[in-house]
Amino acid sequence: MRVLVVSAPLIGHVFPLLPLALALRDAGHEVLVATGAEGMAAARSGLPVRDVVPGFDFGRIARSVLLRHPLVGRAEVAGTAGTRGAALLFGQVNDELADGLVALAESWRPDLVLYEPFAVAGALAAARLDVPAVRHENSLFDGRELVRVTTARLTGALRRHGLAGLPPPVAALAIAPPSVATQDGWPLRHVAWSGGGELPRWLAEPGPRPRVLVTRSTIAGPVGAGLMRAVLAAAGRVDAEFVLVRPGLRRARRLPANVRAVGWTPLAAALPASAALVHHGGSGSAYGALVAGIPQLATTGPGDRRHNAGLIAARGAGLAVPARRITAELLTRLVTDPALAGAAREVSGEIAAMPAPADLVSRLETLR
Repeated sequence: MRVLVVSAPLIGHVFPLLPLALALRDAGHEVLVATGAEGMAAARSGLPVRDVVPGFDFGRIARSVLLRHPLVGRAEVAGTAGTRGAALLFGQVNDELADGLVALAESWRPDLVLYEPFAVAGALAAARLDVPAVRHENSLFDGRELVRVTTARLTGALRRHGLAGLPPPVAALAIAPPSVATQDGWPLRHVAWSGGGELPRWLAEPGPRPRVLVTRSTIAGPVGAGLMRAVLAAAGRVDAEFVLVRPGLRRARRLPANVRAVGWTPLAAALPASAALVHHGGSGSAYGALVAGIPQLATTGPGDRRHNAGLIAARGAGLAVPARRITAELLTRLVTDPALAGAAREVSGEIAAMPAPADLVSRLETLR
């Protein structure tokens, strides 16, 4: 069958969909990924990728929302907007996706559309062609709510394509381990896909001291540099090795003796030999540490980051603090607290027991 995989034009949104897309391809199905902008990095997987929104600029949309809705914008920056900011941001994203996506669907004629909750334009295209649609979770939120609030902002696109609303998906795929977050649908094991690249040999094996990876968002902004600076300020007083992944610091600075920096690195491959992960609170990084079974420190930043960090801390698998409150004592606890390590291993086992992407292919084949 032909499967159209639809994602918002952002790396962190499209990468979690690729393991299932690759499993479908490996089972003999024809798969096409529809996204744009940064999401075009999905082509590194070897799958065909089509840009359905040329010239897309997420920063432009974000600035527009902040200007037109200052109170929601302020709450979004603080991480307290809930789904209000997401509805405004991704309502506009999907309005821009809709026309190109429908045109692609009408010419390519998929048998099944697989879409993520922030790419509800995929459900719109499926409804326009009257083909089944499946929602594939890619975050720690409940995708039903994300789809609901985004669809509510999509009245213009629905009207342009002759639809009064969107039918529910014929199935949903839930990737969150139940002890961390509740999602609706068939369980699906999260398999990290990091975009390729070679792992330096020294990162593939544990070092003489506990290794802490430190990573930042793939979305441009000042938050990542703040996180890196906070870790640098404390790292010299911690008995551990720190590895800054894509540090993004604006000026060269002398690193403490126990700190190294690397460029783009396949994080999923580096995590098993590490003792902990410090990150910006993004769902991809959070899932990566959970899969590897290592403790994590997630900062409570804008958008979904406060939500994600709170869930990890509530499960006991990590710590949640603003970047400015990262201290040597907190980093020491991250690599020495047996309760954090034990909870992280428990969640890893929970994820490992979920069906792998290849196990879901036969169920999806029954939907066309």
